[in-house]
Amino acid sequence: MFDLSGKTALVTGANTGLGQGIALALAQAGADIALIGRTEPEETIEKISKFAVKCVSIKADLGNAEAVTDIVVEAVSKLGRADILVNNAGIIKRGAAIDFTPEDWDAVMNVNLRTLFFLSQAFARHLISEEKGGKIINIASMLTFQGGIRVPSYTASKSGVGGVTKALANEWASQGINVNAIAPGYFETNNTAALQADPKRNAEILNRIPSGRWGHPSDLGGAAVFLASAASDYIQGITLPVDGGWLSR
Repeated sequence: MFDLSGKTALVTGANTGLGQGIALALAQAGADIALIGRTEPEETIEKISKFAVKCVSIKADLGNAEAVTDIVVEAVSKLGRADILVNNAGIIKRGAAIDFTPEDWDAVMNVNLRTLFFLSQAFARHLISEEKGGKIINIASMLTFQGGIRVPSYTASKSGVGGVTKALANEWASQGINVNAIAPGYFETNNTAALQADPKRNAEILNRIPSGRWGHPSDLGGAAVFLASAASDYIQGITLPVDGGWLSR
């Protein structure tokens, strides 16, 4: 049920961190991979080369929703099909809400929510035109459930990811398209480097996580494979926390 052989997965923002961990897990499960982002994901490509799957890179500015319509077409052209979409790419801007600028607000919302929606739309249109089902996995956050501090646009965007995941599931489930999300907890990534380096905040975070550690990108692999596979065919509109128990505290 978890075998992805013969499937093709599109993964945005897979140069490092969570996106790379997800791409590697999907490849290990047998899926061919299209890596989507602004720069060549050389390290990820090298790691995926250890598996008996195809891997291609598609360059795209994910801050520009109008540019995403060609991504699915290019992936199908290079790999022959598209079955799974992982909307992982995201950015964060930190600052006090009282001082936050429209530019910082829009930059985060464009990548984290606007592009996620329109890439999902293009992907769903392809699946419907092919009269086949597929899987969409959005990457949410603990801030899909919580407010956070000094990250107002990020919180708004990730709250939106949870909502749009439900909305798209409601509309596309009848077409055989599963739309779900994963909400990572505190993971060792570039986005959390400042928190990890801050002794006080690092200790506060670790004290609240029942598992007692930061997550590793590989910890997301099982959830991603599950939601990409036939094992989740009757699951729609959920946001699955992978957080070491953070939300249960």
